[in-house]
Amino acid sequence: MKKMGFLFLFFINLTAFAQQEPILSKYKTQQEKLKVWLKYTNEVLDAEDYPKLIIAAQKGIDLSKNQLAYKSRFYFLKGNAYEFNNNQTKEASVNYELALKYAQEARHLKNETSTLMRLSYAYYALNETSKRKALIEYIKQVLDTTKSTYTKSVLYGSLGEYYLDNAQYETFIDYQLQAINYKKLLKKTVANDETIGVSYSQIAAAYTKMKQFNKAIEYLNYAQPYIKTSPYISAFSCNYYLQCFVPLKNLDSIQKYYNLAYTFPSKKDSLFLNLSFANRSVSEYYANEGQINTAFNYAKKAVVLGKKSNDQDIIMEANAVMGRILYEKGDYKKAIETLKKASKNALTYDKESFVNINKKLSQSYAALGLWKEAFYYNEIYSKSNDEMMQESAKQNIANAEARYQNKTKGQEIKNLSTQNTLKNIQIDEAKKQRIFLISGLILVGIIGLLLFKQNQNRKKTNQKLQLLNQELDEANKIKARFFSILNHDLRSPVSNLIHFLHLQKENPELIDEEMAARMQTKVITGAENLLSSMEDILLWSKGQMENFKPHFKEIPISVLFNETKNHFSGIENIQISFEDPENIILNTDENYLKTIIRNLTGNAVKALEKTENGKIIWKAWQENEVQYLSISDNGPGGTQEQFKALYDDSEVIGIKSGLGLHLIRDLATAINCKIEVSSKPEFGTTFTIKVCH
Repeated sequence: MKKMGFLFLFFINLTAFAQQEPILSKYKTQQEKLKVWLKYTNEVLDAEDYPKLIIAAQKGIDLSKNQLAYKSRFYFLKGNAYEFNNNQTKEASVNYELALKYAQEARHLKNETSTLMRLSYAYYALNETSKRKALIEYIKQVLDTTKSTYTKSVLYGSLGEYYLDNAQYETFIDYQLQAINYKKLLKKTVANDETIGVSYSQIAAAYTKMKQFNKAIEYLNYAQPYIKTSPYISAFSCNYYLQCFVPLKNLDSIQKYYNLAYTFPSKKDSLFLNLSFANRSVSEYYANEGQINTAFNYAKKAVVLGKKSNDQDIIMEANAVMGRILYEKGDYKKAIETLKKASKNALTYDKESFVNINKKLSQSYAALGLWKEAFYYNEIYSKSNDEMMQESAKQNIANAEARYQNKTKGQEIKNLSTQNTLKNIQIDEAKKQRIFLISGLILVGIIGLLLFKQNQNRKKTNQKLQLLNQELDEANKIKARFFSILNHDLRSPVSNLIHFLHLQKENPELIDEEMAARMQTKVITGAENLLSSMEDILLWSKGQMENFKPHFKEIPISVLFNETKNHFSGIENIQISFEDPENIILNTDENYLKTIIRNLTGNAVKALEKTENGKIIWKAWQENEVQYLSISDNGPGGTQEQFKALYDDSEVIGIKSGLGLHLIRDLATAINCKIEVSSKPEFGTTFTIKVCH
């Protein structure tokens, strides 16, 4: 049961009690507030009040803001809270991932180290194999580059546990022994001693898997001086002893450690986990001895306690033992039902259990005469067992090599003593060479740094020039838009004035006194409207020069219709009418929409130059809570090609052809409007504006 090693680490130093929540207003700086809040959150963790820890850690995250090292630590503590609060491992992994991200950004190696350790287990518990494999590769990179003894002591342990989970016991033991060596280099504390004891216990578990039980007991004995101060870890250690003494059939020791497991204080699901394991071990002993009824009673306890622990690994192992005992009792149907429950997670947690479960499933189906099913599970058993036997053979070869290496070490030590004298002379020479080499490298480094700085300055200058060019390009675009607006909105009124002046100069005989008075009145009115429009457009243009962006407000469409009517009051021979029966009020930018209406009206006037009884009709209405505007004329109409500039950015345009449609399109897009055109030759053209909210 590999999970126990991880739980060992968590139950170290849980002796403090949470103090009262600090009043942060007493502290002046953000740094002081974060420091005192982190201390308080750690105390909540020590008290194992996980719901409270989630709240405290979240507040710490909110306080941290741009303090990435603190943010990383608070996310790590929040992950702890979820992980050990009824095994909410999915939520824990999310918080651990964020903790790792901020630790890396802050370059806080200690936070990164502790997070990598817990995240590796979270991925294991969630069976996220690919994520864990990628994480292990990253851990190897960290170990290759770091000089931190603490980081090596932790991550070599995590690396070892990965190989333990994959039944690569030799590799696991190698990494775990390296972890122990680095832990012994750290400052001596109770917590560090206990982690050394945990590592020895995990090595014992690996030897148990290899069925080298006496070797496992040897390492468990190594662990005892280090874990004697922790009842939690000692409780787990009892179960490791049981794993060894059950196959050795040492009943006195089995009873001793079974009873001892019930004497240690524990908490919540860890208590159930421990006791389920102990009852399963004793059940296996009695099953091996043929005392099936006694074995059944212990197995029942193991299943019940396993369910209470809410731990899938423990539940799987308990069901596996119960399935075997039900088979021995002859209750094959219940045995199959129970073994299938165990089989769901068996391969994830333990290959040996997976092999045994499929063997018993095959035997149970065979006992019922269901040969097809029996053959199916026997095939799975045979394949898995072959793989496991190959791994076992590799372990035996490794042990033989280790024994051979031990015999040769004595001779190697003698040879090394002779070589040391020669090597000392070589070392002195190497030191001199190293000094010259380091001096050269420092010089090269300085030159490289200067070149790097020069390159960085050049990049910054290029970025500033690029930004200025972008701003200049945007300013040119804005200027072009306003020239377009001025061109289109003022062309029609000015052309009317020029038309009248030419008529008055070149054909005065056609103008009688009454017509002259009437046209003079129209010219004055048109000039006044032109002046008003010019002031309106110029003031708007000045306000928009810095940022060509719309400003939305509510405005009655009747106001825009009246201004448009005045703007085109000098137009003769064309009837312009405005229909707004529902008194529509739009939430839009007044100037943008006014410019669109003027341009569309100007285009319609131009289209009706050669049309008798020309008519232009503006309409405003609402349909299904959507507001619409439309302008229709009875002119000659046109083809879709003539209106292409309204939809196609790539259309080549000039001042007199298409520029107004491009302008209308851009302004409409800016105020969330869509424009559609419908035109039929000889029947006129209709533009419809759909106002989108």
